[in-house]
Amino acid sequence: MHTIAVLALDQVIPFDLSTPIEVFTRTRLPDGRPGYQIRICAERPEVDAGAFTLRAPWGLDGLTGADTVIVPGTAAPTAPLSPAVRDALLTAARDGTRIASICTGTFPLAATGLLDGLRATTHWLAADLLAASHPEIEVDPDVLYVDNGRILTSAGAAAGLDLCLHMIRRDYGSAVAADAARLSVMPLEREGGQAQFIVHDYAPAPQGHALEPLLAWLQENLAAELTLADIASRAGMSTRTLMRRFREQTGTTPLQWLHRARIRQAQHLLETTDHSVERIGTQVGFGSPTAFRDRFRRTTGVSPRTYRRSFA
Repeated sequence: MHTIAVLALDQVIPFDLSTPIEVFTRTRLPDGRPGYQIRICAERPEVDAGAFTLRAPWGLDGLTGADTVIVPGTAAPTAPLSPAVRDALLTAARDGTRIASICTGTFPLAATGLLDGLRATTHWLAADLLAASHPEIEVDPDVLYVDNGRILTSAGAAAGLDLCLHMIRRDYGSAVAADAARLSVMPLEREGGQAQFIVHDYAPAPQGHALEPLLAWLQENLAAELTLADIASRAGMSTRTLMRRFREQTGTTPLQWLHRARIRQAQHLLETTDHSVERIGTQVGFGSPTAFRDRFRRTTGVSPRTYRRSFA
C-alpha cells in the first residue's frame, strides 16, 4: 500500500490539509482494497490551523519511509522554515520520496532549494511573490499543477484536487483515478488552468499621473479599432515616446494593456449577460470572432463558452 505523509506546518490552510486526506483515503483499488494510508505529520504535536488547533499523530519521523510527502498551503508562506522541517524534507528527497505541494505549500519547498531550476506553480495571488522571492524557480502562474517527476506543485484551493487525482492516475492508472474523481465530484481532467480564475484588471497608473486620462479614454473606447498610432495621437506624443512612458508607468505596452482590458471586459459580459460570444467579441473591439476566441484562450486558458459555463 502507498503511504502518504501530509506535513502540517503552522498556519496550515485547513482546505489544503483536508484535500489529500479526503481524496486518498477514499481511493479504492479494483478489488476494493484501499490504495493509500495517510500519516498526518507535524514538527510539534499541536499545529495552529487558524480557526482551530489540530493534533498531529505523527512527528517528522512520519516522513521516513513514506512514498509521498505532501506539503499543504500555509497562511504564512514566507515564514522561516525550521531547520528540522528543512532537514526532514531534504532527507525525504534524497531517499527518493515523491514530494508535492498544494497552493502556498510551494514556498516551504522553495525554501529547501528543492525547486531550484525547476518549473513550479502556486496560487495565482502568490505567484509574483514566489517569483520575486525565489528567482531561481521558473514560476508558471497559469497552470493547475506542474509535475517534475519526483517534485510536484499545484495551484491554489481546488487545484489540489487536480494534483491528487493526477498522482492517483500515476500510481494506479486512469480507472482508479476516474473512480476517485467521481467520489470527489470532480472531472478527472479540467479544461484550462488557473489563468481562467485570474482577474485581469488593467495595470493602473497612480491617480493624477500623466497617463491617467489616456487610460480612462482607452477603457471607454475598448470597442474601437485602435492602433498604436491612434493611441499616441490621443496622448499627444510620438509612438516611441508613448511606448517608453507607458512601460515606465504601467509596466506593459499600450496594446498589451488594451488587450488585457478587452479580455477583462469580455469576462464581465460573459458572466453577467446572455449576449452571444460573437456579439461580445465585437463589443470589446475584436475584428472577428476567431480573433476574439484565440486571444481569450491565450489569456485565460479556456474558450469563452467554457468560461461562461464556469462563471455565469
